[in-house]
Amino acid sequence: MTFRSLALSNIRGNWRSYSAFFLSSVFSVLIFYVYAAFISHPDVLSGVIIGADKVRQGMQFCLYLIIIFSFMFILYSNSAFLKTRKQEFGLFSLFGMTKSQLRKLVIYENIVISILAISVGIGLGILFSKLFFMALTALLGLNKTIAFVVPMKAVWMTAGGFFALFMIISILTVLKMRRVEIIELLRASKQPKGELKYSPWLVAIGAICLIAGYGMAVIMTSYTFIVFSLPILITVVAGTYFLFTQLSIVVLRWVQNRHSIYYKRTNMLIFAQLGYKIRDNARILFVVSIMSAVIMTAMGTVYIMHIWTKQGIVETSPYTIGYVEEGLHTHQVMNPDEMRTILKKDNVAVKHEAKVIGIGLKHYSVNFDDGTTLGSPEDAKYKLNAMIISATDYNKLAALQGKQTLTVESGKLIALYPNFDKLAHGSGEAIGKINDKRVQLPVERSINDRVISNWIDSNGTTFVMDDLTYLNLLSNISEDKQLVFYGYELSNWENAAPTVEKIAKLIPDEMKFESDLNRSIQYKDTKEMVSLTLFIGMFISLLFFIAAGSMIYFKLFTEIQEDQAQFKGLFRIGMTRKEVRRIVVSQIAIIFYLPCIVGISHALFAMVSLDNMMMASNWSYSFVVIGIYIAMQTIYFLLASNSYMKSMLRGTNA
Repeated sequence: MTFRSLALSNIRGNWRSYSAFFLSSVFSVLIFYVYAAFISHPDVLSGVIIGADKVRQGMQFCLYLIIIFSFMFILYSNSAFLKTRKQEFGLFSLFGMTKSQLRKLVIYENIVISILAISVGIGLGILFSKLFFMALTALLGLNKTIAFVVPMKAVWMTAGGFFALFMIISILTVLKMRRVEIIELLRASKQPKGELKYSPWLVAIGAICLIAGYGMAVIMTSYTFIVFSLPILITVVAGTYFLFTQLSIVVLRWVQNRHSIYYKRTNMLIFAQLGYKIRDNARILFVVSIMSAVIMTAMGTVYIMHIWTKQGIVETSPYTIGYVEEGLHTHQVMNPDEMRTILKKDNVAVKHEAKVIGIGLKHYSVNFDDGTTLGSPEDAKYKLNAMIISATDYNKLAALQGKQTLTVESGKLIALYPNFDKLAHGSGEAIGKINDKRVQLPVERSINDRVISNWIDSNGTTFVMDDLTYLNLLSNISEDKQLVFYGYELSNWENAAPTVEKIAKLIPDEMKFESDLNRSIQYKDTKEMVSLTLFIGMFISLLFFIAAGSMIYFKLFTEIQEDQAQFKGLFRIGMTRKEVRRIVVSQIAIIFYLPCIVGISHALFAMVSLDNMMMASNWSYSFVVIGIYIAMQTIYFLLASNSYMKSMLRGTNA
């Protein structure tokens, strides 16, 4: 028998252990090839695909991430396999195999696995790249589907890069194989595990780190981000490590002292073994927890930013189409009949519309009593203009937009002043010109709201006045000097950008600043970028997730021979298959879901920090990402537990 045939026999014999590692490696190769194929696509390189440059840059960054992560993942996997095969290496040494021959055998095995993984990964990558290009075509909004090609540069880059990666890791792995006595290799699986111990000091440090990290996350704002971000990262990572290495033992000791729990049914066997499993797998559980937290936080943040951006666009532009005319019967900005013709032609319906008559307050400024100023000072080169509307008109618009109504004190104004801090200012005084006459009007307060777009020159800020004072003031202004706001809310504004662009051409260049038609166009551009980020990040997150689950899966199989020996004894004393399944599945469930729960906890506190910085509540959106993660983890757990149980029962002949 040659080394090559021996290597193939070992792979066939240990295929169940190799399968998760092989499939994860295939998926890494597949993702790398798909990204490399897009980067090397002739249409992307030639600039035929408009907007592909920004996607290409993002994918190049992802390629580096895939390589770095694959290096760490494959290195760990090889190390885990070597530990499980100490007995096998001991037998080989007993029959006369030298250390160099053992290393040669390991390298042959890795070459076979790498060639298979690379071949299958590239083959599946070529197969699925067409679907990938079709999805990108939809996200980029291209009229023509990206052509299906197989760039040889991408093929050779993927094959050469991953083969070199496998070989480097193989060399690093075999160099770690120290000269160990044959008897020690043969007894590797029978080494006593020792007593579970913990340090009270390390337990206290771990608890303090987690409490401190979570506490800083709760109080962190956009102003304290630079101060708290690094300490939060350090304390949470340290606390998570001590959670698995120290705090977990304390919890298990607490359970053992609760006899009503510990001695119930098969719980004693579950928790007795669980302590050693958590201790032996502490580093893996720690790494998986941090990875899970990073994945959920990153994807949750991108998803929430997408939702928040949409909400922000709607808040800043309350109407899909909004403009202000000077004069009750003029159409200098836009002819509404021409606009309706375009809407009808494109089958775009108007959900509701608004018409509000206002009073122009030119060259205004507001001095609030708290020292805040708004508008333009008298000596400013660029003068800002505002618009005064009645309380009745405001309340009508607010009702249409689902906002609260308000009441204004007689003879005073309320300033609609949206700002980043969402702080309301107290009383003050507004100064400006109405009918070219300088006026001073008392301001009751400000509210963080808008019902009319403030991207219009005539309405840099909106003021609300009580009806009686408003009508008295309006009666002194001629109809050709009165301002009229027209607002049209489209029923499907998210997809109305092409129609809005046609309508924008109706507005003369000199009147562009009296209109706001940016909502649909801005949303389209933002959605495109965020969707691409989610699309690219989804594959990277999926890669991380599969690798994280595979690490736990590998660790379980490193202990399968020991579990088989223990359960053989349990079968002899009369334990049923159902009871053994309950023990095994319970232990695997805890091992699988414990880092998932810890990662979710970290992610939720990260979302709290994000809420503080954005000054908004996004909990409902973060649970969408967490729910998807739990569902994927459950699928992986069911597959892993079923495979593990079959392998263990096969080994016990039960």
